Amino acid sequence: MRQQRGMALMVMLMVVGVLGAFFALRSFNGMKVARDTSTQTTLAQARDALMGFAIVNGRLPCPAPATAVTGTVLAGLEPTPILAAGCANLAGVLPWATLGIHETDAWGNRLTYRVTSAFTKTTPPFSLTDLGDMTVRDTVGGATLASSAPAVIVSHGKNGNGAFTPQGVQLTVGADADELENQLTPAGTATANTVFISKILTPTFDDSMTWVALDVLMARMTLADKLP
Repeated sequence: MRQQRGMALMVMLMVVGVLGAFFALRSFNGMKVARDTSTQTTLAQARDALMGFAIVNGRLPCPAPATAVTGTVLAGLEPTPILAAGCANLAGVLPWATLGIHETDAWGNRLTYRVTSAFTKTTPPFSLTDLGDMTVRDTVGGATLASSAPAVIVSHGKNGNGAFTPQGVQLTVGADADELENQLTPAGTATANTVFISKILTPTFDDSMTWVALDVLMARMTLADKLP
């Protein structure tokens, strides 16, 4: 009888353990989905904020310094003075304080931001003939998803590879070739090139990104009577 009770208890504990692991996994997956969704919302808000800034100011903002610590003077702001010829550095982190939006993605890291020089000039401002210099592909050397993009914004996902933290520190860059295309160089003021990767998530690639589409930007600027 005692042996039967012992076996029953063991079975019950095993069932409880399996159920506990199952619900823990569901909870973990649910949290990840929620953070991914939140990050997509943040990226969309950032893209819209860039277009709103362009309509008001006639240009896109310069990147904020990636290494500035949150709460310090330069954190989240485009550098001053604003140069007539455009940004001194075309890459960095999204200038969240300048745009009046949230600093980080749902994983607590800053958003990487690169902009085309011609779209940051004040004299003369950009016109309908200007083109962005960035290309978005579905993998290194793969199909083109977007071309002539004036600006790109990247969240480096859960693994955070290459992201800058609110402490102004860059996390480990990782080894995935597609993720490396989306990352800032160690100084945080440049990218390896003007090609970025947007694709379905994999075990080694979990970046999310968006970009300012050239035709959409031009249409909104024209409607706002900011372009001839």
